[in-house]
Amino acid sequence: MKWRLLTYRTFSAFENMAIDEAIFRETAAKQKKPTLRFFGWSPPAVSIGYFQDLKEINLERCRDAGVDIVRRMTGGKAVYHRHEVAYSLTAPGSEKKFPDDIIRSYELISRGLARGLSMLGIGADPAADDCRGLPKKSPLSSACFFVPSARELLVGGKKICGSAQVRTRGGFLQHGSMLMVFDAPETVSLTLPSSSATVCSRLRNSVTAVNDLSAHAVSEQYLSLALQKGISEELGIEFSEGRLTASEKLLAHELVQKYASDAWNCQRRKEAFKAV
Repeated sequence: MKWRLLTYRTFSAFENMAIDEAIFRETAAKQKKPTLRFFGWSPPAVSIGYFQDLKEINLERCRDAGVDIVRRMTGGKAVYHRHEVAYSLTAPGSEKKFPDDIIRSYELISRGLARGLSMLGIGADPAADDCRGLPKKSPLSSACFFVPSARELLVGGKKICGSAQVRTRGGFLQHGSMLMVFDAPETVSLTLPSSSATVCSRLRNSVTAVNDLSAHAVSEQYLSLALQKGISEELGIEFSEGRLTASEKLLAHELVQKYASDAWNCQRRKEAFKAV
């Protein structure tokens, strides 16, 4: 059985998170085959982790710059989405390709992404463990890309991809951000409550991006294709290009209102989540 592929398209922050949740709910409830989706963000956005406080980012700067703010259903810290290819991989609990374990499934997906990067001449390796040396009160602690989590991808010790995962009994969704270009001052100004030259320098020394490493400029479509091939080879599966089902479209349309609401983004208020 081939897995579904949703090729690269851009959506708003609220649409992207609604689509991811709709696919996740439908996959978990109906034990549907896995889906790999690639996407971009238009306009640019900052996403925050499910448990994160909005005070950890620069709300005023985001609003002045026309940058949307959305809370993810996954954990982690703030990510600025602009020059990147985002991915989401959703699988039912019945899918035997994936271990029933967050870290080991993280590692498997990271190996697939790393294989894709290798096709572009970029050598990436999963981080061995979380980097725990950053104090909780550090001004950088709210920015996702400063600290690599276990099994996230590093190139020369610098983070290139940040990911997060959510699970129910019915399956899991992992989504993440593969950087194509990295602008440290812009990222700091949006994802941290305050900034300085020192903070920018530290973040610049901790992060890298595809087009900083590739010999030739890489497009979003080309990067998506390489990552798809890497995952396909690593997992030993084939993809078939598809589209959202009618029920996924309907559910995503309903969920957009949630992700655009203050009740969700400011207060983390959600409806009951049920899956088999």
